[in-house]
Amino acid sequence: MEYVRTIDEAAVAAAGPNERFSQWLLDHTSGGKHCSVNWIKTPAGGGSPAGMHTHVVDQIFYILAGTMNLEIEGKEYKAGPGSLVVFPAGVPHRNWNGGSEPTVHLAFNTPLPDPSVPFAQPAT
Repeated sequence: MEYVRTIDEAAVAAAGPNERFSQWLLDHTSGGKHCSVNWIKTPAGGGSPAGMHTHVVDQIFYILAGTMNLEIEGKEYKAGPGSLVVFPAGVPHRNWNGGSEPTVHLAFNTPLPDPSVPFAQPAT
């Protein structure tokens, strides 16, 4: 078990400034039993690859840098550094970076998503 985990800065740099980068810090393959944690950098103009979608688990974002644009149940929001964003299971949402600088956030998913089930489902 790795008790201290860090972002792979070389991989972030290799992805380049205009590429979305995602790194799992905790999931079912690294000892997670109750939740997963993902570090995500989204370039200006980028967004959630699934578009408007839902999850069968709760998803929580903690914004570290930049300003994230969000649509949750048809209402738009902006969340800057220090913001906590909560997407309860089953709630349609999407996120994107409408600014000129990258956004960086931690995504917590609880309970731990089942790796045999698609994580994001199109919103209906």
